[in-house]
Amino acid sequence: MTRPLVFAIPGDIETRSGGYGYDRRMLTELGGLGWNVTHLALPGSFPAPTESDLAATEAAFAAIPDRTTVLIDGLAFGTMPDIARAEAGRLRLVALVHHPLALEAGLSADQRDRLERSERSALGFAKAVVVTSPATASELVANWGVPAERLTVVLPGTDAAPRATSSDGAPVILAIGTLIPRKDHATLVAALARLAHRDWRCRIVGGMDADPATTAALRDQIAASGLADRIELAGALPDVAPEYQRADIFALASRYEGYGMVFAEAMANGLPIVACRAGAVGDVVPEAAGILVPPGDVTAFADALGRLLVDADLRTTMAAASHAAGQKLPSWRQSAATLSAALEGVAR
Repeated sequence: MTRPLVFAIPGDIETRSGGYGYDRRMLTELGGLGWNVTHLALPGSFPAPTESDLAATEAAFAAIPDRTTVLIDGLAFGTMPDIARAEAGRLRLVALVHHPLALEAGLSADQRDRLERSERSALGFAKAVVVTSPATASELVANWGVPAERLTVVLPGTDAAPRATSSDGAPVILAIGTLIPRKDHATLVAALARLAHRDWRCRIVGGMDADPATTAALRDQIAASGLADRIELAGALPDVAPEYQRADIFALASRYEGYGMVFAEAMANGLPIVACRAGAVGDVVPEAAGILVPPGDVTAFADALGRLLVDADLRTTMAAASHAAGQKLPSWRQSAATLSAALEGVAR
């Protein structure tokens, strides 16, 4: 017997990002676990919805039958507290928080305050809250007023992958992440500029349309560094799996991650990692698998990359530890089973 579930997701479900990748896989996996999943596509203006988009969302939720379990991506849920308040009495609302909206980088103080108030209010109306890492669970308990008993951690799944083989020639440094302030590719590029005397190539894979100002600034930074022939902005790709296979080092200077699926994928492929100890990154990447430095610290990031570039034995050792850790990560079916159990609890 199938169980009805509405999964409300804002914007284009095919968007190439970790959060949307998580949603896509859970849509598929939950269907295979006996849920009759309806994908409710919400307007793409979230998390800054227009009045008309909020009205359309209100109407869409009002049309959902009573007592239906509704899983709502946090990109929308955190900015629809009035709708959550109106529907909490008749729908079983479950919030899926990839990371709190107010912790996005590049926000003004007013934007952060507004998002924090909105999300805090909305979360109060959720019967359950699903998060993608223990770090986010701790954050919501400590600073967002969410009781621990309403929280379930559902790690992203990780697909099995063959272990990457070293590239021929200059070591390839791979970064995967949308060009937005939080991913802080600027710190990576600044670190690479300090390592211009070393032999390396770098590919930055990620959408370039989300924040045109950040993309333009990064292009200018790369041009000013004189490294345009060694740092490639590859844009968003439909399949990033081959990128890991062609790389020697994975490096991403994110200032915050609610989980960091690309780090898990890098470990599944056996890549040594350079990253920042921010949000859940320290939970995902064990010490033996990479070098973690403070967010925004260009000197420390350059030093860590430099160590891996000059010491092939260290790269090999960390690659082996990374691959070993990657083999212990849950599959998508295992993660979906955890989510399914949480949803069943709400449905009952």
